[in-house]
Amino acid sequence: MTTKGVVNKESGSPAALPAFTLTDSKGRSRRFPTGRFALLWFVKEDCPTCGLSMPLVEEAHRAFGATLDVWAIGQEAAGNAVLEERHSLTLPMLDDTALHVSYAYDIEAVPTLVLADGEGHELRRVVGFLKETWQDFYVELARLASAPVPKVDWTAYPVYRPGCGSMSVEPGIAERLAAEAEGSPLRARRIEVAPGDDLFEFMFDQGLTDGLPVVPPTPERVLRMLGGTRRDAQEVIAIVPPNMAPATVEKIAINAVMAGCKPEYLPVVIAALEAVCTEEFNIHGIMATTMGASPVMVVNGPIRHRLGMNMGVSALGQGNRANAAIGRALRLVLRNVGGARPGGTERSTLGTPAKYTLSFAEWEERSPWEPLHVERGFRPEDSVVTVFGLTSGPQYITDQTSRTARGLGGSLGLGVEAVFHPKSHGAGDTLLVVCPEHVDTLWRDRWTKADLRRRVQEITARPLRDLLANEESGEGVPPGRYGANGPTEEELNQRIPKFRAPESLHIVVAGGEAGKFSAVFGGWASTPVSRRIEEEGA
Repeated sequence: MTTKGVVNKESGSPAALPAFTLTDSKGRSRRFPTGRFALLWFVKEDCPTCGLSMPLVEEAHRAFGATLDVWAIGQEAAGNAVLEERHSLTLPMLDDTALHVSYAYDIEAVPTLVLADGEGHELRRVVGFLKETWQDFYVELARLASAPVPKVDWTAYPVYRPGCGSMSVEPGIAERLAAEAEGSPLRARRIEVAPGDDLFEFMFDQGLTDGLPVVPPTPERVLRMLGGTRRDAQEVIAIVPPNMAPATVEKIAINAVMAGCKPEYLPVVIAALEAVCTEEFNIHGIMATTMGASPVMVVNGPIRHRLGMNMGVSALGQGNRANAAIGRALRLVLRNVGGARPGGTERSTLGTPAKYTLSFAEWEERSPWEPLHVERGFRPEDSVVTVFGLTSGPQYITDQTSRTARGLGGSLGLGVEAVFHPKSHGAGDTLLVVCPEHVDTLWRDRWTKADLRRRVQEITARPLRDLLANEESGEGVPPGRYGANGPTEEELNQRIPKFRAPESLHIVVAGGEAGKFSAVFGGWASTPVSRRIEEEGA
C-alpha cells in the first residue's frame, strides 16, 4: 500500500491530472475535472482488495456525494456490472474498458484512489488497503465536505491488504497503450519532486535504491541512455518476477541510469535481463530463497574491451565502473520493476554483497583455453553475457606451492568440495574462477579444462559412508533414503564425486597476474543462461 501527494517541481503546486470523459453505467457522460473535489476510485472486479474496500467508497459517496464527486472507474465493462450488483452501488461506475484513463493516470495496481481538487490537481493517491489510512482519509473527506465522519465498523476490516495488478500494465495491453499514447518515447510514470526536496533523499524515501545513492533518472538522462540501443523504447524485454511486471527497454534504461551506467552498457543489461527471466534460470526462486542466491554475470567477447571492463586485478571487486554499474543495473530492475525487495519476497537469511552487484569479464587473452562463451556454442567474435544463479562465494582457494597440474588440480578440487558443505555431493552448476598464475601451472602440463574437471571429480569422490548424516554432523545424506535398514555395504563403498557431472563445474580465467588465489562460487537450483549482446553500431 502506498500513499502520496504529487506536486509540480517548477511551481510547487499540486500537479494537474489529465482531463477525461467517460460514460457511466446509465449512459451518462462524466467529465473530469468537475469543478468540485473529486474522489476517483480505480478498480477491477476480480481484485479481492477492490471488493473489500468498495463498501467504504460507497459509504463515502452516500456521506459526501452532495458536495464532492465520488466515482468508481472500472477497467472492464462486464466486471463493472458485477461490482454494481454485488455491492448495491449508488455511486457512478465509469467504464474505462479502453484503459486510456488508467494508463494516463499511471495506475499500476488496483484499487487506487486519487483525490483531486476542482481544477483537477492531484492532492493525494492511495494504493491498496490500509485501515489506518482509510480512517484518516474519512476525516479528511469530512473536512472537505463540511460533513460528519460516517460511522463504520472498522473491526470488520483487516489491518492491511495489498492490491492487484492494473489491467493497464498487463503484458500486451501495456504495449498497446504505449503505442496509442502521443509524444515522447518515454512512457514510464513520472514522479514530480517538490523544489525543496533533496533528489537523492527522495529516491531513498521512495524505496527505489539498493541502500546506496542512485542517479536521478531525469527524462534527459533516460533519453541519452536509450541511445545505447537500437531497440524500441516500448519493446517488452521480459516479464520480471515476482510481480510478473513487463520490463520495457525504457524501464531498463531508467534503472541503468540510476545504477550509473553509460549508454554503451545498456545492451549488456538488456541481454542479462533476458537471460535471468528465462524459466531455466529461475530468477524468482533465486531472489526469494533464504539461501542468499544472486545473479553473477560473466561477459565475453569484444565488448569487454569496448566497455573497459575489468578482467584483471580485482576483477571480482570494486573500482571499475562498467563491472559495478552493469551488475547493479540488473539488480535495480529486479527490485524496482520485478519487486524483489529485502523483507518482501526477498527473504535471504544473511544476504550477500553480491546482491548489490557482481559482473566481470573473462580474461580470454590470458587463457590457453576456450573462453566460456565459445564452450557454450557462440563464436569467438560474439559478445555474450552468461548469468549464473550462485550462492556462496567468492570463496578463495589458496595454493602457493603446487608445481604440477595434478597437485594444483587436487588443491582446487579440495577447495571446491567445501562449497555448500563438505558432505554435499552430487552438486549442480558451480563457477570456478582460475587466476592467471594457477592457469600457468596447469598449462605447463598442458591440462585442459576437461582435465581439471576430471581431477576435481576424482579427488572429491568420497564413499557414501563418509557423506551420511550422523551424530558428528547432522548435515549429509539421510540414511533413511536407503530404506529402513539403511544402505548396504556395497552402497556404503560407492564413491560419489562433488558434482553430478564434470560439466557442472564452469571454469573461467580472471584476476591479477600476481597471486596464486583462485575462487569458487556455489550454485543453486538454477541453470546458467547465455545471451548474445546486441550492440549499437556493431
